[in-house]
Amino acid sequence: MKNLLKIFPFIIPYWPYALLNILFNILSVAFAIVSLTLFVPVLNILFNQEEQMKYATLPDNFSLSNISINNVDGIKELFYQYIGYQIHHYGSINALMFIAILILVLFFLKNLFRYLAMFFLAPIRNGVVGDLRNAMYKKLLILPLAYYTEQRKGDLMSRMTSDVLEVEWSIMSSLEMIFREPVSILAYLVTLFYFSPMLTGFVLVLLPLSGLLIGVIGKSLKRTSAKSQKKLGSILSIIEETIGGLRIIKAFNAIETSDRSFKSSNREYTRLMIRLYRKRDLASPLSEFLGVMVIVIVLWFGGKLVLDPNSGLNAAAFIAYLGIFSQILNPAKAITTAFYNISKGAASVDRIQAVLSAEEIIEEKPDAVSINTFKTNIEYRNLWFKYEEKNVLKNINLTIPRGKTIALVGSSGSGKSTMADLLPRFYDPQEGGVFIDGIDIRNYRIDDLRGLMGMVSQESILFNDTVFNNIALGTPNASAESVEQAARIANAHEFIAQLPLGYQTMIGDRGIKLSGGQRQRLSIARAVLKNPPIMILDEATSALDTESERLVQEALEALMKNRTSIVIAHRLSTIQFADEIIVLNEGEIAERGTHTDLMAHNGIYRKLCDMQSFLQ
Repeated sequence: MKNLLKIFPFIIPYWPYALLNILFNILSVAFAIVSLTLFVPVLNILFNQEEQMKYATLPDNFSLSNISINNVDGIKELFYQYIGYQIHHYGSINALMFIAILILVLFFLKNLFRYLAMFFLAPIRNGVVGDLRNAMYKKLLILPLAYYTEQRKGDLMSRMTSDVLEVEWSIMSSLEMIFREPVSILAYLVTLFYFSPMLTGFVLVLLPLSGLLIGVIGKSLKRTSAKSQKKLGSILSIIEETIGGLRIIKAFNAIETSDRSFKSSNREYTRLMIRLYRKRDLASPLSEFLGVMVIVIVLWFGGKLVLDPNSGLNAAAFIAYLGIFSQILNPAKAITTAFYNISKGAASVDRIQAVLSAEEIIEEKPDAVSINTFKTNIEYRNLWFKYEEKNVLKNINLTIPRGKTIALVGSSGSGKSTMADLLPRFYDPQEGGVFIDGIDIRNYRIDDLRGLMGMVSQESILFNDTVFNNIALGTPNASAESVEQAARIANAHEFIAQLPLGYQTMIGDRGIKLSGGQRQRLSIARAVLKNPPIMILDEATSALDTESERLVQEALEALMKNRTSIVIAHRLSTIQFADEIIVLNEGEIAERGTHTDLMAHNGIYRKLCDMQSFLQ
């Protein structure tokens, strides 16, 4: 049940619906009890026990207003008076017809209120699941990039889809149990105590023994469910990686290898699901068997009481007692099934909670200040950064004046991209800091800080949307004219105009309908439209052919004009125009200067240039 407490904050906004659900559940149970107790006079009539109707000879001026009702016995006495009056004046058959119609009306009202209870439960069930999915998606957007280096995308997708769906079907479907069944059982037990305290006390001794057995199986169900959900995440990861790497799988004849790997994971998942459903499906037959066992014991013990003239329990009342007791079995069985479902869904709740409670390492200070303009410089001051225990950047000190272009070069793993990622606070350093206009960027509002920057990365990040919407990403009020102007500056307008629907053409998943150069120029157009004072270019031309590189390089030069730019490049020929080139080696600044100065220095930069010239 503690897993329900984790979901409870999402239920609180829907408390008016919950109150209405409880109200109509109470009314439903009340009418159910009244309708069942009406069978006692019916049975008395059928058993020819009219002599038990003490008030069969009521006066003709009998009126309900003349009777005062102070307790349950008063209600019972009044009803028996009225039935006796019906029998005396109209006969047993008519009295029986009257009771039958009354029972029918009461059962109609019972089911009407039950439907209304479910009617108001639906917004809770679906609203909570929708809010849960929204909260997870928002959390995924907020979590730092470092979180995703330790998580598999397929597993996160599994938590967003199958785990949320599991919560919907396993736990949210059990809300009826929470709001209705306990009320039903309590009301029925009170009624049963009224009929026979001794027999009901005997029943209450048996029920906990059944619950103990059900609880043991429920714990086993949760463990199996956790394993199955984890394995499903692994399967989704394999599918995601396969679709993304299908070209390589085919090129290296790895179809059979990939197929064997998937079948192995799928076989393990299938085995776990078989175990899971076998345990879950045990809930209904087990609870039914235990219920029948209790009924048999009640029949035996209750029969003894009926045969005992001093027990105060007659045959008609005992049969009605059994009828009401049978009504306890359905909610008890529902609680049993819900308990199994909750146990099964508990693993999904834990997996979802692990995402929702993940630490937001990049946090905004409560008193963070706004920044809308960039005035003087960017400064990396005594900066140290490490992934886990490995130092990636060591004692970096660098000042980038406003309007200057700084290039970061070095071998793979030297810390270039990390240094650029620290500027928009994708990560935070362990020591030192990054300063803009003399203020630590951790003191700025994150949205304002990132609003100063545009980014073009090596991999063009595009979405399965129109050309227009991809360029206007992050600029919601962009006009058609401004988008087209940005595309012209990025050398993209010409190929966009040739697309079937122009700027309204869908470009497919990750822009798959476009070439590499076209995708990169759309990324540049996006940055141009944003018009930020600071640009970060992370190897924006390294994956392009010569012709595409020329067009993209022209677009980049137009983009960097009158802006402060940080350029990361493997192709050193593209950054010779930089105001200063920073050479990183094993996380430290090894050399710095202009292209001419560094070539004359005959150090690491010169070796990198010579190596690229040799390879070309």
